[in-house]
Amino acid sequence: MATRNRKVRRLRGSRTMGWGQIGQHRKSGGKGGVGKAGLLKHKWTWTVVYDPNHFTREKPKPPQRTIVTKWVNVGQLDSIAHSLQSDGGKKVINLSGMGYQKLLGQGSVSGQYKISIGSASASAKEKVEKAGGELVLTAGSE
Repeated sequence: MATRNRKVRRLRGSRTMGWGQIGQHRKSGGKGGVGKAGLLKHKWTWTVVYDPNHFTREKPKPPQRTIVTKWVNVGQLDSIAHSLQSDGGKKVINLSGMGYQKLLGQGSVSGQYKISIGSASASAKEKVEKAGGELVLTAGSE
């Protein structure tokens, strides 16, 4: 179609461009509201596709929480200590240096170990000391 015959050219200067009385197809009413209006109503499809988390909120999190991602149990200490050097009868195990953050109390320990770690459960501390070992808690190893 030739450009001169197109509707947009024919309606130049007509003020309403074929949309009836003044006010129709102008301003915000023709688009369904201003800004975020209608996201729960007539723009819901757009919301689901392009902004699905618009009406969700962050769950409250406790301040300065500590998340332990790597831990070891007391029952695994004997297998870890096989390849380590001893210090006056007690083998020194630096669990913080191995990447562990916490010592838990599952299992039993038979050897006497000097263990260095960031944090430990009460049962783990009790089991290590009962076997004749020593538990050194290091600060800031997390």
